[in-house]
Amino acid sequence: MIEKKSRSDIAVTSAISIVFSILILSMPLVGIFLSGRPVEFFISFPPLTIYTVHHPFSRMVFLLYLALSVGIITLIAVVARHKPTDLKPVSSEKKWKLPWWGWIALAVLTLSWFLAWTRLSWFEPFQRLTFIPLWFSYIMLINGLCVRRTGTCPILDAPIFFIGLFPLSALFWWFFEYLNQFVQNWFYTGVDYGPLAYSLHASISFSTVLPAVYSTRTWISTHKGFKSRFHGLPPIKSIPSKLVSRLVLLFSCAGLVGVNIWPEELFALIWLAPLLILVSLKNIVGQSTLFSAMAHGDWRPAISAAMAALLCGFFWEMWNYHSLAKWIYSIPYVDWYKIFEMPILGYMGYLPFGLLCIEVTELLKGCFLNTSGRMRPGA
Repeated sequence: MIEKKSRSDIAVTSAISIVFSILILSMPLVGIFLSGRPVEFFISFPPLTIYTVHHPFSRMVFLLYLALSVGIITLIAVVARHKPTDLKPVSSEKKWKLPWWGWIALAVLTLSWFLAWTRLSWFEPFQRLTFIPLWFSYIMLINGLCVRRTGTCPILDAPIFFIGLFPLSALFWWFFEYLNQFVQNWFYTGVDYGPLAYSLHASISFSTVLPAVYSTRTWISTHKGFKSRFHGLPPIKSIPSKLVSRLVLLFSCAGLVGVNIWPEELFALIWLAPLLILVSLKNIVGQSTLFSAMAHGDWRPAISAAMAALLCGFFWEMWNYHSLAKWIYSIPYVDWYKIFEMPILGYMGYLPFGLLCIEVTELLKGCFLNTSGRMRPGA
């Protein structure tokens, strides 16, 4: 059996999930109502993505975002250089072999990559489906690499929990498809299915997001170079109070409302506001977050989540680049110097996105796993 937390903890976690979902769905509609735009377009399913002409490139806005990005990267670099004074020498770690299924995943990934970037006539009926084997094989491979480093991996540690991540992930990304309707920052090509077929294909594709980020974070966290950094820092003593959390929650909700009144100026809030809303809700009810460890000088939980999404983001954008079914970005003010299809500053959005992915994952873990996040032997 799975060791579960108390019923009250599960009830609180469920309540957070429900309130979070309601706020994400309702706040943008409030903005639509205030802006006078027709609501019908924004409540359709599946959510529609269309090409939209946005405000042209602005050097001033670009430099502003660039300065902010450089500041964040500099902070992370400074923190990474810090070595705890009580750091113990890292003993040589036992080495395991890549499991057989890891080799199969590597072969499937390589073949899927080849097929995604070529246009072979015999493969034409399946050409638009390559995203699915690419990312399922990536998830298996990164779990295999975890086994190679530590002897275990998320799939083996908690299979029921890990399987549950897939439907949660599909639902999670549909929320972002919903939010994108209000800013139209990306749209899809090569997906001219009917509504039902599109919903099914998209849901299977979206189901890989959380397992990929979670598995990648586990792999990063087990690296001995990462384990020796990002901790032992001076504690951050000013932990946000419940009052501050309520104010942040109010600000974040107002941001999602404002996105629909000023979509060109506030588009970045569709990545920041959901994270701030969820973290605020968890702080208000007394649950820990990825930022809680910073109070004790340990930045590893947050940094590993952000780095995992950034690494996954690189592969998302790279494999998307020459695929037939793909997404294309259309972003106001900063749509310049693209790496693959993504404007270079857009990669910074993966940092808060990674934090949100792991916070959402922790909600599911809170319902199904014990406090160590592992299954009982023989479960």
